[in-house]
Amino acid sequence: VQLQASGGGMVEAGGSLRLSCAASGISINDYTMRWHRQAPGKQRELVASITKENILSYTDSVKGRFTISRDNAKRSVYLQMNSLKPEDTALYTCQAQRLFYQYWGKGTQVTVSS
Repeated sequence: VQLQASGGGMVEAGGSLRLSCAASGISINDYTMRWHRQAPGKQRELVASITKENILSYTDSVKGRFTISRDNAKRSVYLQMNSLKPEDTALYTCQAQRLFYQYWGKGTQVTVSS
């Protein structure tokens, strides 16, 4: 099983990025998919999640700016990030979880300059 995250990069404050996470080896239909981030010197933070029923949740700091979505046919989950702020700078990682099974991908770096 692999989760491959992509779409990170460097942007100026106020800009946008769209992260993608493609799964191989599993069908994500029955998985809750999550995006986490970890900034240097800080603990990992859950940013957004989407259940198999498409119930969405976000950490307060990104509400109204980030949107998580999924495409089960493409085995992918996305994170549209708008109005980016320097404090959004972090390594973003995707996770797939179902019951006691969970898989993590390697991250994609997002850097937002002021």
